[in-house]
Amino acid sequence: MDEELQKGSTPPMGDTPTGQKSHGRGSSGQSSDGQSALDWNTSLVGPAPEITAPLTSTVAATSVSTAAGTDASPSTADAAPDGSGSGVGDAGAGRGKSQPVWQEPAELPAVQRVLAGSFGEKVGVLRDAARTIRAVMASIDVDTVNDAELVALTQVVEEVGRPVDAARVITATVVAYRARRSLGRESLAWRLGATRDLDLLTRLTRCSDAEMKRRITLGEKVCPRMSTMGAQEPVFPIVAAALTAGELGVEAAAVIVKALGDYTVHGRLYADQAQVRFAEAKLVENATGSRYGHATTDSDTDGGATDGGADEAGAGTGTGPVCRVGDSDLVAVGADHIQAMTPAWQAFLNPDGAAPNAPLLEAKSSFSFGKFRDGLYPLRGGVTPDLKGVMQNLFNTYQSARTAVKFPSAEDQQRIEAGELIPGEILDERTGGEKRADILRGILTQVAQDPRTPTMGGMPPTVMVHVNATDLLKNSGVGWIDGVDGPISMKSINQMIDNGGMQPIFFGGNGAVLGLGSKARCFSPLQRKAITARDGGCIIPGCACPPQWCEVHHVEEWQYGGTTHVDNGVLLCWYHHHTITSSTGWKIRMVRGVPQVKAPHWVDPTEKWRTPDTHRAHDPKTRRPPG
Repeated sequence: MDEELQKGSTPPMGDTPTGQKSHGRGSSGQSSDGQSALDWNTSLVGPAPEITAPLTSTVAATSVSTAAGTDASPSTADAAPDGSGSGVGDAGAGRGKSQPVWQEPAELPAVQRVLAGSFGEKVGVLRDAARTIRAVMASIDVDTVNDAELVALTQVVEEVGRPVDAARVITATVVAYRARRSLGRESLAWRLGATRDLDLLTRLTRCSDAEMKRRITLGEKVCPRMSTMGAQEPVFPIVAAALTAGELGVEAAAVIVKALGDYTVHGRLYADQAQVRFAEAKLVENATGSRYGHATTDSDTDGGATDGGADEAGAGTGTGPVCRVGDSDLVAVGADHIQAMTPAWQAFLNPDGAAPNAPLLEAKSSFSFGKFRDGLYPLRGGVTPDLKGVMQNLFNTYQSARTAVKFPSAEDQQRIEAGELIPGEILDERTGGEKRADILRGILTQVAQDPRTPTMGGMPPTVMVHVNATDLLKNSGVGWIDGVDGPISMKSINQMIDNGGMQPIFFGGNGAVLGLGSKARCFSPLQRKAITARDGGCIIPGCACPPQWCEVHHVEEWQYGGTTHVDNGVLLCWYHHHTITSSTGWKIRMVRGVPQVKAPHWVDPTEKWRTPDTHRAHDPKTRRPPG
């Protein structure tokens, strides 16, 4: 493998490796098959290192034959290091040559010779810097530093890491290009015993494929390119300059590149390239707090360029290389904030691309269920911004009902002191996602109960749960919903029966239906109205769930003799109804037709029975005294 590495470096322009073998390439820059050696918009600029070590005798003999004017065939180029099958014009020579076996690059003589030269001195400086950083960090006990020291250290560590991250992106991109499969046996990956570019990179860095792909994707946009016109600046030169300068992190750089990638010359959406460069400069300015642009040269000065070569767009107006041209008045923000800014710039570059008006191009909301897994059906799809606005405002309306700061009135303070009112807000352990799911459940339940909702088979949309009677009486097993693959727990079944009742179906021994029993355990519409008039919503203190989203709960469970009567029913939201039977949940009892609740110990250490707020129509605080 060391002999393969000594052949030379894979040129970054798509040419064959440099060295004494030309493979029949003339001075015109064309390969023997007539294809151009230059690869527009994909080639990466990077000078190939000179070969300082002598080649093996076999390669030297081959190169002499080529220099003498003999056309080297592909088989000659692929000659084995031991010289077997290396005759000029032997069509079958080298084709059966096996790939070198992987060795640690540090053990290869070619690498060792490179590290012993002037290039090795530069690598040594990097290693010294790494040792210095490790030594400094070892001398700091991060757990014991004060706040000011911790803040300063965090910023400096990030500042030190950014140039290293940029170097990782550049080196990974160049390695991937030189190891691309299209080069065949001239690929750097093949010559080092790796299967492909990512395999080579993961061996060299011990990182994952995903990390290497991320670096390469960014590097292809910020590394210089080569065309028939010579070296060209990167697709995103301002991002590249800020990244190399250590001011822009790779996360923010990736966000900018991804956001503007469709609007470049070869992107899928049309945009004025001057505006694309302007957007790039402004996003970099927001991410770094610095202005980047083309530096001015003497010719620019003679032509009357502005001071510093900077215009109001934050980018230099000169013709020199892209560099930092000054400070910005903007405050540098993180990658998440940059991500939030990108939609506005995309709309600026191509309004019809960001929000098209054409029916064929206009984005459409979509929604579907994934396959049942781990007790849940994943939701798949997406919504348009307008539907997102409707949904978000609806969620915020109900979620914010309990976020406002509240102070007890004099009357509330008396009730607190008398033990009739729990002080403070009730802690809700649900996550934001769980709350939104419960809100959506309440909305859909209300729509299903609305008499204007279309019927299906003459019946309103009703969830039918099937459960074996023996399992129900034993409170074990599961139930099933028609059209749904996943089973439903007995706890959820009891909750649904508690709210909507059940209707038994009697089967014979052969599976035939013998009869249909009467509906039981179901509060009638009139009973629900009466309970709603009394409770006004979920009776758990602090819960703002409206009555139309609530379920009716049997205070004394039906299977234990509880009656389906107004004096035995209370309104609960789905969440509190689902958790009311838990040993750590709330307790409810009825006293002369009025519900009382007892909070868990972690909410109310006194564990007193308290009367919840009633319907606002009966609240004495909101009623005027008679007369």
